Amino acid sequence: GKMTGEQKYYDKMWDMYYYTRSQHDETGMFNPKDGLWWRDQDFNPPYKEPNGEDCYWSRGNGWVYAALVRVLDEIPSDEKHRQDYINDFLTMSKALKKCQREDGFWNVSLHDPTNFGGKETSGTALFVYGMAWGVRNGLLDRKEYLPVLLKAWSAMVKDAVHPNGFLGYVQGTGKEPKDGQPVTYKSVPDFEDYGVGCFLLAGTEVYKLR
Repeated sequence: GKMTGEQKYYDKMWDMYYYTRSQHDETGMFNPKDGLWWRDQDFNPPYKEPNGEDCYWSRGNGWVYAALVRVLDEIPSDEKHRQDYINDFLTMSKALKKCQREDGFWNVSLHDPTNFGGKETSGTALFVYGMAWGVRNGLLDRKEYLPVLLKAWSAMVKDAVHPNGFLGYVQGTGKEPKDGQPVTYKSVPDFEDYGVGCFLLAGTEVYKLR
């Protein structure tokens, strides 16, 4: 749509997004009540985490959050579904703010800190990227969200970045909290770009806030 100026491409993008969001497997992958996404139909209710909560995987939600940012960066200001994307971005932002860890990171399981709970960099970095973009573009209140994202950024810089540049606490390939464990400062994921790319995206947006 951006290259050709034709609305049909934006319409197709919305159709695919809306199908995944609200229709796939009857209920869709987005839970507007909790403001978060199930990774796929395998995790739709009645699937539950050990504590009885729905399973919201951190990096999976990070992908959606970052994708909303990328879409909003590209589509025209008057695109007919722009506000729909913004509404989902704001809903997710509110939900993510609620489940941030005290140390600044987010757990691999956003609603069950007891299920492989601990620092995890890839999801955290994607949330920082999205929140920083939202603050910079006036969609998120600076006073409310700047402390959240800076706390997370500072935590990653302090606790995850090794002196030689290696990035720790990155969950490896998987689709749920138990995969790629244990996630530690020194563990080497089987696909480390999951963390590095996300971390660089976060850094570019935090830098632009200056």
